[in-house]
Amino acid sequence: MTAWDDPALYPKETPLGVWGVLRALRRGLPLALLVFGCLGILLIVRMIERPIHGLHRPWTPYITQFVCRNAFRILGIGFSTQGQRMELKGAVVANHGSWLDIFTLNATKRVYFVSKSEVANWPGIGWLARATGTVFINRDPREAKEQKEIFEARLLAGHKLLFFPEGTSTDARRVIPFKSTLFEAFFTEGLRHEMHIQPVSVVYKAPKGEDPRFYGWWGDMDFAPHLVKVLGSKRQGSITLIYHDPVRVDDFANRKSLAAYCENTVREGLPFTG
Repeated sequence: MTAWDDPALYPKETPLGVWGVLRALRRGLPLALLVFGCLGILLIVRMIERPIHGLHRPWTPYITQFVCRNAFRILGIGFSTQGQRMELKGAVVANHGSWLDIFTLNATKRVYFVSKSEVANWPGIGWLARATGTVFINRDPREAKEQKEIFEARLLAGHKLLFFPEGTSTDARRVIPFKSTLFEAFFTEGLRHEMHIQPVSVVYKAPKGEDPRFYGWWGDMDFAPHLVKVLGSKRQGSITLIYHDPVRVDDFANRKSLAAYCENTVREGLPFTG
């Protein structure tokens, strides 16, 4: 049986044509102006915000939300939410199906992503990630203690950290097993009685007539062609965020039971996967 992420099963690429290229330019240029123009503003504001507030970011997240909400207007992708956003102290976990998750999960909630360290060096995306307060981690057991201390400082500062426990992106049609490693940070004595976790399901609906995995970005897919495909699409689909009820960390015996609960809850929110 062929694995779902086998490159042989990637969606077939179809040429955009002249009109597709024009659509990509019509959307791409305003999107770049929005993202990088506001990035410049954010960096200037952060220069004032950081000396006054330190780890706390009372101003700059509003710039990030403005960018993400308007990105969907430029792209023409429908966007909606279900459920209530958590106001309690804690973190958010979600399935990871596309680079569009960055815009999606930032659009309505002030969150700070937890990402693998390699992302910091990606052109464009890395700059945005650093500017918006992303926490970068190395998958090195020798650095586990230091990373837990960073998590604790950020969480106690009131930051809602968001991470993808799958550890990789998928085809936006499934949830693969959650890794429990990062959940361990919430079971320290300084956090477990204070923290809550909110599972979130990110549901992608492809444009009419397109492959159901249209928005999925996974494996060794190149970013630039996928971006151009989305920008040049004649029709667009939609994205729905489902905010599930948050749970208290100290209601769970350990990181594995908490990770399993979150995985099942997120999976139940996706209508097309088991």
